[in-house]
Amino acid sequence: MLLATAAYVVCLVGIILMYIWYAPEPTCLLNIFFITWTLVLLQLMTSVSLHPKVNAGILTPGLMGLYIVFICWFAIRSEPAGTSCNKKADDSTKTDWLTIISFVIAVLAMVIATFSTGIDSKCFQFRKDETESEDDVPYGYGFFHFVFATGAMYFGMLLIGWNTHQSMRRFTIDVGWASTWVRIVNEWIAVCVYLWMLVAPIIWESI
Repeated sequence: MLLATAAYVVCLVGIILMYIWYAPEPTCLLNIFFITWTLVLLQLMTSVSLHPKVNAGILTPGLMGLYIVFICWFAIRSEPAGTSCNKKADDSTKTDWLTIISFVIAVLAMVIATFSTGIDSKCFQFRKDETESEDDVPYGYGFFHFVFATGAMYFGMLLIGWNTHQSMRRFTIDVGWASTWVRIVNEWIAVCVYLWMLVAPIIWESI
């Protein structure tokens, strides 16, 4: 309960700060839509999780709320400089410790995600009636290298802002409208996957 309450408090504080920083005027319709829709998605995840048939509690939607608020913040921060609705954009193009730390975290997260996916993806494919030899490995070499290739391509797209036709400023990572929309769509897909994980057991039981 303590962790869930803290997660929701951080989510609400983050949403309020995003309204203050990135939607200072009523004309900032796009940022207002991004932030408001994030708040709606947080409420939707909580409502579905607390439904009597689901009964998943408030901890997991709170943690997912932290994730989508972070993604929304990162998406708006990726907007290019020069807009009155994003006063923090000029600061994001400067060489600071936040940019360096973000780069290091992105590298580590990419390596951990690709390595864990490539290693563990085929562990469940061994059949019980099959005997494993000493030369067997719990993953496929082709799939392992495919995952690392996609991870490398994803990281490369971060460096060019998901758009080869835009010029990236020095010491900037993942800045541009393409990057913004990629992160926003990523947020929406993450919420859809989470909601499906909640309702899928009920749907399959009723079929």
